[in-house]
Amino acid sequence: MLLNFSNSSRNNLDLNLYTCGREACINKYSYGPAIRSGYIIHYILKGKGIFKVHDKIYHLGKNEAFLIEPNILIYYEADADDPWEYTWVGFQGIKAKEYLNRTSLSTDNPVFSPYDDKRLASCIEHLIAASKNNSNRDLLLNSKLYEFLYLLCEMYPNREVNIAERQQKYIEEAMLFIEQNYSHNITIHEVAKYISIDRSYLHRLFKHYLNKSPQEFLLNIRMEKACQLLRDSSLKIGDIARSVGYNDVLLFSKTFKKMKDCTPSEYKKGTARASEN
Repeated sequence: MLLNFSNSSRNNLDLNLYTCGREACINKYSYGPAIRSGYIIHYILKGKGIFKVHDKIYHLGKNEAFLIEPNILIYYEADADDPWEYTWVGFQGIKAKEYLNRTSLSTDNPVFSPYDDKRLASCIEHLIAASKNNSNRDLLLNSKLYEFLYLLCEMYPNREVNIAERQQKYIEEAMLFIEQNYSHNITIHEVAKYISIDRSYLHRLFKHYLNKSPQEFLLNIRMEKACQLLRDSSLKIGDIARSVGYNDVLLFSKTFKKMKDCTPSEYKKGTARASEN
């Protein structure tokens, strides 16, 4: 039995599924020695076989999996008496290596054993099923592929990931969330919850890397957006207040004056006079 899907579409440069499938191999079926163009993970459903990389041979069986990295010479072969059946998923993209580096998997550590945890196998089956979709297939495939990599990162995390890199990632995610949601009545607690860290830890990170608190960053974003609207639009002050996350116009005006040393109305008049001159 062979079910093989090859995806020629490259709609998402960050990450793309390029192959997935399922195969019940015949006795002694082999591949290689050869290299592959992308990352491929095989998950063994039953049977046995060997996987060879860097002159090291792994004897594998049911519920074990192995990683193939691009441009690395590999070889694998089904057992003569109990040939394996496996599913696989292959992916490429400019962020594929970055995502995989979040896991403990590599060419030097290519074998892992989910055993009783069937989530990875189930996710691959969902990818195979999604490959048969005709409508918006690319979106469905991408969503399942991201889910698959998420599970890998959760189940096999890279404990040696640089702490500073992780902290900077938290900062970037928090800043992006604030920039995308400043117009809503968001709180710093919600920002911290979104990136799954403690509010006080987020505060310490902002003070360390940006020399300002998350609340100060949020206020700065709101006031700069308000200034832009006051300069470039004919909106009323109340409309601008609501557009930057303030339902209370008086609170907006007080906050604006405290940060800009003038009221929103004075700022609007001042910029209007400046443009006339």
